[in-house]
Amino acid sequence: MAKNILVIGAGVIGLSTAYYLAKRGCRVTILDRHPAQRDGCSFGNAGMIVPSHFVPLAAPGMVAMGLKWMWNPESPFYVKPRLDAALIAWGWKFWRASTAAHVARCEPLIRDLSFASRACFEELAELPGNDFGLVKRGLLMLCKTAQTLDHEAKMAAHARELNIPAEVLDPAALDELEPGVRMEVAGAILYPQDCHLSPGRFMAGIERELERLGAKFSYETEVTGFRVTKRHLDAVHTDRGDFFADEYVLCGGAWSSAVAKDLRVSLPMQAGKGYSLTLPKPRQLPQHCAIFTEARVAVTPMGDTLRFGGTMEIAGLSETINPARIRGIVNAVPNYFPEFTPEDFAGIKPWSGLRPCSPDGMPYLGRVRAYENLTTATGHAMMGLSLGPITGKLMAEILHGERPSFDLSLLAPDRFA
Repeated sequence: MAKNILVIGAGVIGLSTAYYLAKRGCRVTILDRHPAQRDGCSFGNAGMIVPSHFVPLAAPGMVAMGLKWMWNPESPFYVKPRLDAALIAWGWKFWRASTAAHVARCEPLIRDLSFASRACFEELAELPGNDFGLVKRGLLMLCKTAQTLDHEAKMAAHARELNIPAEVLDPAALDELEPGVRMEVAGAILYPQDCHLSPGRFMAGIERELERLGAKFSYETEVTGFRVTKRHLDAVHTDRGDFFADEYVLCGGAWSSAVAKDLRVSLPMQAGKGYSLTLPKPRQLPQHCAIFTEARVAVTPMGDTLRFGGTMEIAGLSETINPARIRGIVNAVPNYFPEFTPEDFAGIKPWSGLRPCSPDGMPYLGRVRAYENLTTATGHAMMGLSLGPITGKLMAEILHGERPSFDLSLLAPDRFA
């Protein structure tokens, strides 16, 4: 008999999980607190699939960098100062995790998951009518200074040690690769296995596939509590009534901690707010996605449009727009693409979304020890889109009692319990 599974959260992780479960014949229902026409962090992000990003957020130097940038609201990484016990506890755990040993443990797993997810994206792009703009030309790390280029060249050498292709480009080679865009940079690193896509089109496509597979959606549905018998979840209480299932999967993004707290499950998390602006008619349109390395701004061509995104703002669950963060992105663009001006962004509506950030920079993925029918997939931070499909595939394996394709011990949901 097919399992009845309830997925809490309709972001890229929730929909990917629901898709791979529905493909296996499960009866899947997806709940989400937002309306069907939503624009959370799964929609307005930079749309990058990045095997090149193999270092977790919690890494040596990040705490010092965060403290340095803390007093500049336009900086790429900003923690809003506030007296909040959860933030202080999260910050302590982040500091403890930011070690070379932690990074060395995590890098091979992030790499393997990233390449596996890339293969999933390629399979999904082959589905009939599922063109979400997958472009496999690679990613450019654009370096303004020679010092940064030298640092990134060392990172590229380390990437090659991990069997991740990487190539250092001087300005002449960069001009040959992107003849239609004038840049003022010292050089770049090309990661040819990285890809990009249009996240809105990807989300629409996977929703269509879920509808075709018979999945059900309940939007504008807020989880208010749970009915529990010992170690078994019997029902989810919502403002639209109770939902019943054999298995429950928590994919609530930045809100997962609050939902799990009702079950006395500890998933330490902070919402990392990101921003983006999309130019409908850019002055120049690059063929590759790129990152302004010093400014931490991502640039992605999506069809005829060009999206600029970035920043990591730890400021709670508020989705309000901070104008200073937008200025930081806009002011960075002419430093790398001198043909662009801040006036190009006049009238462009900024987007913001909340990324779920665990203290050690790694997702929470697997069964929760306290309950026999609760699993979680959340905490992906900036890797949510990139790791979405492989997360869904792994969750389907776990929920069918199979041994996961990868050793997920580093992602155990109870590791901070």
